[in-house]
Amino acid sequence: MTDLPLLDVFRAAVMADPAAQQMLAELRDPEAFIAKGIEWANARGIALTPADLAGARPDPLAIHGFAPPPQSGAAWPPRQWLPARCAIEAGFAIDWYHYAAAPLAEPFFADTRNRAGMRPFNQLFRYRTQFGDFIQADREGALQPDGFIFHMSRCGSTLVSQMLAALPGTIVVSEADMLDMIVQLPLLAQGVSNELHIDALRAVVAALGRDRSGTSQRYFIKLDSWHTLALPLFRQAFPDVPWIFLYREPVEVLVSQERMRGTQTAPGVLPPQIFGFTEAEMSLPDVDYIARVLARTCSAVTDQWELGGGLAVDYRELPDAMLTRILPHFGIDPAPGERALLDAASGRDAKAPDTGFKPDSARKREEAGPATRAAAERHMAAVHARLQALNVSWHRSAS
Repeated sequence: MTDLPLLDVFRAAVMADPAAQQMLAELRDPEAFIAKGIEWANARGIALTPADLAGARPDPLAIHGFAPPPQSGAAWPPRQWLPARCAIEAGFAIDWYHYAAAPLAEPFFADTRNRAGMRPFNQLFRYRTQFGDFIQADREGALQPDGFIFHMSRCGSTLVSQMLAALPGTIVVSEADMLDMIVQLPLLAQGVSNELHIDALRAVVAALGRDRSGTSQRYFIKLDSWHTLALPLFRQAFPDVPWIFLYREPVEVLVSQERMRGTQTAPGVLPPQIFGFTEAEMSLPDVDYIARVLARTCSAVTDQWELGGGLAVDYRELPDAMLTRILPHFGIDPAPGERALLDAASGRDAKAPDTGFKPDSARKREEAGPATRAAAERHMAAVHARLQALNVSWHRSAS
């Protein structure tokens, strides 16, 4: 007999049985989970009661995610688990959720992660791997990425990622905050060597791209816009992986950011060192600050184009560029049936897939005031021209 609490005995038994994990993780209703958990436990001589599983009931604020995890280990958990958060307070430990074979169908990884976190199973069975163990562990079930999607922001990157996700056997991870933490690692922790930084990036990319279905063949990552500033890191870690950079007419992006600012264009949300900003730049008027962030995002690409592997794609070329430029760049020749799936995905609003896409470029240009146009010209015109030149050069070489 063991002196462990019954709940810990139950957890240990389930963690030793991937089939039990899958069966319990699929249950979304807490009462159904409690009933099935008690039935499974009692059949194995573990006399659980509903009170023992009370922690499986809803946690709307996801407070459980910040409590110490009930399980930990040096090895990665089975392949149905994906990283959920980077626990900085625990030395950058990695916390995992069981995703119950759910596809990463939402436009952003955080949406899928948050849904997984609300499953009763993950209320009770969160798993943690310490940072050093995470990097060194066997990367069971992980795919190597087939391509990276860098972007200026508000320029069609979600459309591209959703079109790629429509291809059978394709995993697309979109703007996972886990990658944000790893990209910033040298700013958040002391003594991070370039070698360790590369190893950490490779480990997180592998963990996010686990083949949970057993049928996945392709794997793409859409990055946050400011990750262009880490382009050298990505090229060192994945020198053979092709990448694209999506951009758009500066005034249109500025208008979109003024309507609803992304975290990267809000002063102080990201460390100013990331953008190399001076104190004076940090106090620029809003529209000028946004324009400087966007310009720095784009110039990180043009200034480092010689690193190779890239393709510059203008928003105006979408969605046609998916077939004519992007998929060939990623080495994909879609079958006729896959082309139909791409067409269907291109007709949906990428951020609201249940609605149809409506072009908004003309409306954004009309909305732009004198200050917005002036900021675009002052800060972004030159780098936009360089991107256009890269694009034109590709078209000339391809003709």
